[in-house]
Amino acid sequence: MKIVPRIKQQPERLIDENGLRVDGRRVDELRKMKMEVGVLKQADGSAYLEQGKTKVFVAVYGPRELHPRHLALPDRALLRCTYRMASFSVEERKSPAPSRREIELSKVIRQALEPAVFLERFPKTAIDVFIEIIQADGGTRCASITAASLALADAGIPMSDLVAAVAVGKVDGHIVLDINDIEDKYGQGDMPVALMPRKKQITLLQLDGKWTPEEFRQGLELAIRGCEQIYAMQKTALRKRYLEVREEVLREGE
Repeated sequence: MKIVPRIKQQPERLIDENGLRVDGRRVDELRKMKMEVGVLKQADGSAYLEQGKTKVFVAVYGPRELHPRHLALPDRALLRCTYRMASFSVEERKSPAPSRREIELSKVIRQALEPAVFLERFPKTAIDVFIEIIQADGGTRCASITAASLALADAGIPMSDLVAAVAVGKVDGHIVLDINDIEDKYGQGDMPVALMPRKKQITLLQLDGKWTPEEFRQGLELAIRGCEQIYAMQKTALRKRYLEVREEVLREGE
């Protein structure tokens, strides 16, 4: 039997005459999202996130003793993030060896999370964040930041705020919210943004492609609105987890 590989071809138009994108969304719509907290019992904190077809697991361990000890910081904890894509997460099998992009995104995610975490409360320790992309369909760095923030909160790590993230893109001359893989590949640019919504502080802002000053302002405003919507979902997921833990404690006390 002859196996014919699937080939993704660039669509003629990414936004149709009715203003709908390739997946049926309006330009200012997020993909459908699902968030769960406390999904991995072996970890100190964990989270699972679905954003469209992108699926992410995050596990947090710590604060814990740092090895080797010479890496320890005398005045704060060392936050370490490891971003990995599973070999089966993309259409063409990915090598299991860490790629240059994975190493770079591990650093980007860490820098986006650090401003929210009270690292100074845990000197000479490490907080490890492990991110596993099990299915990728665009926006994986932003989905990872959102899920990692939930996992840190689930681990009881003190934070000044949650961090929510989303990427906006320039597609067929339109500024759109929460780009998927096709829009990322065939659009004219993308801008990932991470935000601490309560503090109104941006922790990540990257830009790719050619944008006019007005397009940049429009994209940033759209990203902030998207982050605020994601922030509301993060709080709902954490509240649900808190109520589940509360019920477990009450049952054990009976």
